[in-house]
Amino acid sequence: MKRNSKLEDLNKKFEKIKPQMTPSEAVVESSRCLFCHDAPCIIACPTSIDIPMFIRQIMTKNTLGSAKTIFSQNILGKSCGQVCPTSVLCEGACVYHDLNEKPIDIGRLQAYATGHAIDKNIHFFEKGKSTGKKVAIIGAGPAGLACAHELTMLGHKVVVYEANKKAGGLNMYGVAPYKFSNKDAIQELKYVSAIGFEIKTNSPIENPSKLEKEFDAIFLGAGLGGSKKINIPGEDLSGVYGATEFIYNLRDKDLKVNVGKNVVVIGGGNTAIDAAVESSLLGASVTVIYRRSEKEQTAYSFEVEHAKKHDVKFVYLTSPIEILGKKKVDGLKCIKNKLKSSSRKSEINTVKDSQFVIPCDMVIIARGQEKMIDFFKSISKLKLDDGKVVVNKDFQTTNPKYFAGGDCINGGKEVVNAVANGRDAARGIDKYLMKKK
Repeated sequence: MKRNSKLEDLNKKFEKIKPQMTPSEAVVESSRCLFCHDAPCIIACPTSIDIPMFIRQIMTKNTLGSAKTIFSQNILGKSCGQVCPTSVLCEGACVYHDLNEKPIDIGRLQAYATGHAIDKNIHFFEKGKSTGKKVAIIGAGPAGLACAHELTMLGHKVVVYEANKKAGGLNMYGVAPYKFSNKDAIQELKYVSAIGFEIKTNSPIENPSKLEKEFDAIFLGAGLGGSKKINIPGEDLSGVYGATEFIYNLRDKDLKVNVGKNVVVIGGGNTAIDAAVESSLLGASVTVIYRRSEKEQTAYSFEVEHAKKHDVKFVYLTSPIEILGKKKVDGLKCIKNKLKSSSRKSEINTVKDSQFVIPCDMVIIARGQEKMIDFFKSISKLKLDDGKVVVNKDFQTTNPKYFAGGDCINGGKEVVNAVANGRDAARGIDKYLMKKK
């Protein structure tokens, strides 16, 4: 009984920061929309959803029609409505900002309409007439799933290969659970794959060229690798984690993980903020250190404010120089920085005799992810630029049989960018396979 109570308390702590709207809330909010003719919100959406249209459909209580409008452009519309930084994208472009009014809550309206269709298991698209062509997709994340769905509609046979035990990619393993839960991810995955493509999990592809004889085209949606190391003494001590691996473990074990009493997160991006908030919700006292100023922090400001509301402390202009401890972490040795100019690319100089120690029993390193350079180098004639796969306007690589999208071409952007890439790459693949002009 106590165990169930503890689990209930934990789930309550991780409740969604964007809760599902009720039908009445959705109608009231949608009625605020001005239905702009040249809607800036559409331009700001990487998948170009007709936002005024789907909002008008909600207002007239045509919720299924609204869901179809969204899914026609973004088959992962539910997760994007919940995990995307809508305040920076579509909502950030809302004309209400010019009127000093609250922008339309586009993300939650989108999640409401798409969630309605998913809950009722109503599908709007069917598998296309067979073309006799086969496409392999490496990676069952947002880019791979969007690509697979579009290709299946176009009539191609699709097999998706996923290295992990569950498909879903970032939505399953990388997004903070208070944004999009495991239950949400599994439900959306079932909905998207119901169109009829095959997913093979626990199926890492070490050499993609082995697939070339069996498939007519291959889509690379493998994303990024593990967390980058920062190469300071003590990085191999027990209690040191990469942020990517920490969040993966949290999602994989459905929140049932232990954290230290005092956690330090190294980094200033959105992943660092997610790891910090998650640690705080699990009961830790959390400090984030960042080598630059708060103004230069790469995390979205609303994410930082959300962290502060969960008692996360921030220490700026500070760099780690050593993780202390014999076998386990017992502190982080840092040094203060000063900047030569106020630009983001300003030079960082350390302050003499400014070293200090932050006592802690756990360190999470969030300084970005490694690019999968060795994996991509195994493909002949595949050009890379700073570790990213080079593609043309059709998302075709320099090896004509290969297409790519998502983090492996952009270095790590939002889920909605990956979805847009996957969808558009599928159309490029179709043009290549069917020799369309």
